[in-house]
Amino acid sequence: MPEWAKRIAVFDTETTGLDLTDARIVTAAVAELDEAGNIVGAPHEWLADPKIEIPEQASNVHGITTEVARASGRDAKEVVAEIIAALLSFQDQGVAIVAYNAPYDFTILHHEALRHGLEPFEPKLVLDPLVIDKFADQYRRGKRKLEIVAEFYKVPLLDAHNATADAVAAGRVMQAVAKAQAGKLAFSIQELQGKQAEWEKSQSLSFAKYMRDNVNPNFNEDIGWPLKPR
Repeated sequence: MPEWAKRIAVFDTETTGLDLTDARIVTAAVAELDEAGNIVGAPHEWLADPKIEIPEQASNVHGITTEVARASGRDAKEVVAEIIAALLSFQDQGVAIVAYNAPYDFTILHHEALRHGLEPFEPKLVLDPLVIDKFADQYRRGKRKLEIVAEFYKVPLLDAHNATADAVAAGRVMQAVAKAQAGKLAFSIQELQGKQAEWEKSQSLSFAKYMRDNVNPNFNEDIGWPLKPR
């Protein structure tokens, strides 16, 4: 296993929706995994009151209703500040942060920070199993949702769309990809940051071409990693 995969942090959010600028964080998790994929210590877990209605479509995914968030959720600004602090702690130690489809979580976190008058987190050491797996095993057929990729790499995911379960599964998938594709991933963690941005751009352009050719001629690519420029 590459050195950068032997100690990792993992991060995931569940939110009010898919719009990266307007979605609010409902639950989030940050944890540390060791070389064997075991959780080190207790994971950081948050339930926030987003102060807006949680659409039924979102609640059906992660299980948190507006009523539950209002009754048990903590102040959103405090939660966002604590998430940023937890991520900074790992990044400052040189520990990479794994997030599956990283632009989703980091872009939402970025706009949440701005919304609450906080200094946004600048992701500098990120591992995105979605981007890396697509690069390393480009021609494998099938979708690349976390549940599907976890099954392919024989990583258990027993509670999908629970922030902690998804975060930990993503980290273990990343370690499995790192082992299986070590020859294609012989980069330093710093080199991988630029490589992933290049790979994500290529993947987004390819997907956009497919969509324009087969589904919607007006489809536009959505390039940006690990933050979307919105």
